[in-house]
Amino acid sequence: MEFTFDRERWKAYLARAYQCLHDIPEPSWQEKATTNYLKQSLVQIGYSINEFSDCTGVIGAFGKGPITVALRADIDALCHRTDSGQRVVHSCGHDAHMAMVLTAAAALKDYIKIADNTRVKVVFQPAEEKCEGALAYAKRGVMEDVSYLFSVHLRPVQELPGGKASPAIQNGAACVLKGVIRGTSAHGARPHLGINTIEVASALVQLLHGLRWNPLMPASIKMTSLSAGNEAGNVIPDFAVFTLDLRAQSNSHMEELVQNVEQLAGGIGSLYGASISLERGMDAPAAELNSRAIELMTRAIEETIGLENLSPIIVTPGAEDFHYYTRLSPHLKATMLGLGCNLQPGLHHPNMSFEHSYMLDGSEILARAVWHALNN
Repeated sequence: MEFTFDRERWKAYLARAYQCLHDIPEPSWQEKATTNYLKQSLVQIGYSINEFSDCTGVIGAFGKGPITVALRADIDALCHRTDSGQRVVHSCGHDAHMAMVLTAAAALKDYIKIADNTRVKVVFQPAEEKCEGALAYAKRGVMEDVSYLFSVHLRPVQELPGGKASPAIQNGAACVLKGVIRGTSAHGARPHLGINTIEVASALVQLLHGLRWNPLMPASIKMTSLSAGNEAGNVIPDFAVFTLDLRAQSNSHMEELVQNVEQLAGGIGSLYGASISLERGMDAPAAELNSRAIELMTRAIEETIGLENLSPIIVTPGAEDFHYYTRLSPHLKATMLGLGCNLQPGLHHPNMSFEHSYMLDGSEILARAVWHALNN
């Protein structure tokens, strides 16, 4: 059976879904209105739904049989502090991701109804921005019955221009280390009696810049927050907290970086007579690409927007908790579509914008990828 995506039919549906989701942005683990909208939409298009009582998000399913192909979309928004105050914004494009996946699911339903031994699962997953949602869903067995898994992410114009699409995104690994420095307090007039935690933190920053690794292996380590001292400016601070952001393009290199930082922190603490403790916080694995899933996505891109608009695999230091699914379920054949849509000035910017017309391409590509996987 040949799959046809009726663009005129689904254009208005996609636009309406996007606007509704765009208007109700919610932070990680608080996506209640978003979850309710997605539940209602899935029921309306004929999908059965499943959800968890202890977390947000929803899973839809349609069809039956041993072959299950899944689509996943992240549903949380980001909090931004701006001149006008605190704002919650879909500045990473999750509203677009949800709308595209929902539209693809709707377009696939009629085909799944008359196909044998096929099943589509649609996973609307919370808390991607905290790198916690995919891990929580994977541990609940959401992907145990899934053979192929597809997702999508809008790409900034610096990576991919509008009208282009990539069959895979080679996301890097990300890790946050939360640190505590303990020194000794003293009067500002007698600094020799104290151990200044700000000086210890400064030394850590400088020596982190001295770490070296193979220049062919992209990576970075930087301090992204530091708090020490109080209103009394004449007191040597004896306590500081900080955050380190680590990035690497492979999971093995990430583990090396963490070990290097731990060794360095221990050495600096001994040198200054302070103690530095580190705790691993947010953690996202690097992508492990599947060639068969990429082949199917490539075919879907070519059929939708033509070979001339097919772009190579995108390599990016940005992290995605999507890759927890393949780490915890190695049987999964998964890939993430990179969609060019003239997005600027960049992801996670409070004024991020993109050309909405390209979402229709994304929906069709996803639907075709699922259809080819079901018939693989």
